[in-house]
Order: sequence, then C-alpha cells, then structure tokens
Amino acid sequence: MTTAPASPADHPLAAAIRQCRICVEHPDKGRPLDHEPRPVLQVSRTARICIAGQAPGIRAHESGIPFSDPSGVRLRQWMGIDEPTFYDASRIAILPMGFCFPGFDAHGGDLPPRPECARTWQTRLMAELPDLQLLLLVGGYAQRWHLKRMQAPPELARLGVNDTVMHWREIHDNPALVPRCIVLPHPSWRNSGWLNRNPWFEAELLAELRRAVHGLLHAPA
Repeated sequence: MTTAPASPADHPLAAAIRQCRICVEHPDKGRPLDHEPRPVLQVSRTARICIAGQAPGIRAHESGIPFSDPSGVRLRQWMGIDEPTFYDASRIAILPMGFCFPGFDAHGGDLPPRPECARTWQTRLMAELPDLQLLLLVGGYAQRWHLKRMQAPPELARLGVNDTVMHWREIHDNPALVPRCIVLPHPSWRNSGWLNRNPWFEAELLAELRRAVHGLLHAPA
C-alpha cells in the first residue's frame, strides 16, 4: 500500500501549483485539459535528490501521490530505497514535467505532459532546490528539457531515450552539468524487454544510481 508523501504542502510554490488551472483556462495550442486538474508533486528546499519524470499516470491522479503504481515500485527498486524514504519530501523531490495526468490517447496510452507546466513552473521550481545534488531524469521529456536547461552538449540533449541512456556515463561524469544527472528509461513494466536485452543497465547504471542515492541519503546534513 502506497503511503502519503511526508508534509507535501509545506512549500509555498508547491501550494500555488496545486491550485493551478492554466491548462484548463489558458491552454497552449487551444486544447484544454479534458478533466479536472490535480497537480501531483513533492518538493522541499532541503531535498538533495530530485526525480524529474514525465507526468502522473491515472493511478497517481486518483490518489494524489506520485508514482503510486507499479512503475513506482520498480523505480524504488532501482534506487534501492523503501516507500517511507521515497516519500520523504525533505530528502527527495518529485517534479514531473507535467504535474497533472494528461489524459489518454486514442490507443489508451498516456498523452504527453502538458506543455504549460514546464513553461510556467519548472524553472522557478528548480531555483527552489538549493541543496539539490542529484537529478534523476526519467524518460525523454525530462531528459530533453533539463539537459537543454543545463546547456549539455547539443548532441546529448537531442538524443532519444534509448541513446541518452546508452550515454549515461558521459552525462553523469560531465562536470559542467550541475547537479549531477543520472538518466533513466521510464520504469514502466512495458520496458522489461529492453531491460532484459541490456544487462549493463542493472550491472553498471543501477549500481551507480544506488551508490549515489545511498550516499546522499546518509550524508551528514
């Protein structure tokens, strides 16, 4: 059973985002969100780790809790942490590129994140994380936006998810990218085939991810 985030509404900017209706009242490209907004995020100024994902799925939309679905189970396994730690907002921020569930496409998959969120909120939110030392970029939308924001080499910022993850060490070890970044595919169980075909992901990338997460969570304040 997924636990509720610890003190999720303490940050004033997060409180403002939870009241946001811009995708309904002033949508980009004239297409409003077709259901009631419910922004889902977790943030505090003391967080050292930030998970930048895509957008809440339908289960997170219904619960109001980020990653409250099987992909969250897998992501916590990747990070090597339990639910209480994952939902401790004082240590881990969760800031998807789109804060509301975007709805379903014609094939039953999730639509892309709403563009209004990044345009309106993302830069301001990142400025509110002064202690951030590790940024987990989950999926292509987060990878492209954040790598461009941090002025990563253009050839890295323009790659698709598969190629970006294949170049994970080049991104992680780049001293110009601050905070340090680890790029990940979406932890959806639909990606199990890719994971099985790429055993280096578990042996190399996830080993570094767990080491970095553990080090930050247990470092002195």
